[in-house]
Amino acid sequence: MTTYAQVLLIAIPIFMVLMLIECIYGWFIKKQTFRSFDTIASLSSGITNLVKDILGLTLIIVGYNWMYEHIALTHIKATWLIYLISFILIDLAGYLKHYLSHRVNYFWNEHVIHHSSEEFNLACALRQPISNVFSIGAFLLIPAALIGMPPKVIATIAPIHLFLQFWYHTRHIGKLGWLEYLIVTPSQHRVHHAINPIYLDKNMGQIFPWWDRLFGTFQEELEDEPCFYGIKKPAETWNPVLINFQHFWRLAQDAWRTHDWKAKFTIWFKPTGWRPADVTQKYPIHIIDDPREQVKHETNASLAMHIWSWIQLTIGLAFLTMLLIHFESIGFPMLFVYGGFIALHIFAYSMLMDLHSLAPFLELVKCLTGLYWIWDTGDWFGLNEITPQGIYLISAYLLLSLLAVSYFANTETKPSTPPVRPTQIA
Repeated sequence: MTTYAQVLLIAIPIFMVLMLIECIYGWFIKKQTFRSFDTIASLSSGITNLVKDILGLTLIIVGYNWMYEHIALTHIKATWLIYLISFILIDLAGYLKHYLSHRVNYFWNEHVIHHSSEEFNLACALRQPISNVFSIGAFLLIPAALIGMPPKVIATIAPIHLFLQFWYHTRHIGKLGWLEYLIVTPSQHRVHHAINPIYLDKNMGQIFPWWDRLFGTFQEELEDEPCFYGIKKPAETWNPVLINFQHFWRLAQDAWRTHDWKAKFTIWFKPTGWRPADVTQKYPIHIIDDPREQVKHETNASLAMHIWSWIQLTIGLAFLTMLLIHFESIGFPMLFVYGGFIALHIFAYSMLMDLHSLAPFLELVKCLTGLYWIWDTGDWFGLNEITPQGIYLISAYLLLSLLAVSYFANTETKPSTPPVRPTQIA
């Protein structure tokens, strides 16, 4: 995990610069693909995902190392050809997991966050899950384990494979000619994120489009069918934690409410969107019917609140950077305490972005938690090593944040009636 933290210290600034370039380019050509709160929600989701990953908060049922030691038919040396083959096998495993995420109710809960943005830009690439409590990824690498791919090869290739999926989340790059047959392109991935009926559940390849063409899930982007982005059951919140578990909560409610005892257990493994008949009739859920009439989620907030939300995100990124830099010195179990505080910070300010009534209370809890930690330890997770005034800066921020949130909670108002959204019942 220490190595991964060091890699992230390099990768995060690169991602931020690329997003800034995309935003400036969109403004320059008068085709902006970023919206303030949507972008903050995307970046916040990325922070929560990174905190979860570096803290190892995923139960790995079977690890690749175990499979390599117990089922490998042979053991091979790490050469450039082996790295190439392992990259292809990881991509195939990624396609299969992606396919399951779009086809099975339980796995869709782990993936829905990635599709929840109603925009399509580099920021939405960072909408990654924290709801994947159990990891089945190793199972999909059984072919690699059988032929004896060294674990160090898999460990090296996996993050590279993940980071290479960032660049094609953009609307500013058109079709790329013959490259469309060799790699997944922005055009192909725009189709994947679209909610148009013709585009749903298509183009699930991650690096190579071969799997989609082979297994019949490929769809070309059509000139007369512009993409509309999001999910058919709109999240209608900026809170990445809530978005991560919305689908799971609906499944749990349906399993509890249905009188069909078999459905209580099978609903989790049914096709995505499937619901018991009795629950569908009694508790209908509104979904988008015609994507062309989509009303994008927005909060009626002042410019000052938008600026404050960006300040809160920036502070969240600073907290994350400190976590990565001081990963070894903080150590366990204090890393969990710090990670929990970052999660609370994000939860609190994203609830304010929703103008939720609980926002001031959550901010109060955050403020008291932070001040207690400073009082108890006399430090802020190693900040005193950087500046002797560190604890005073953090204390001042916490108090200012509480005052600012109280102000916005009392001056910003939610619309008395939500916007009318064209829907059908499911």
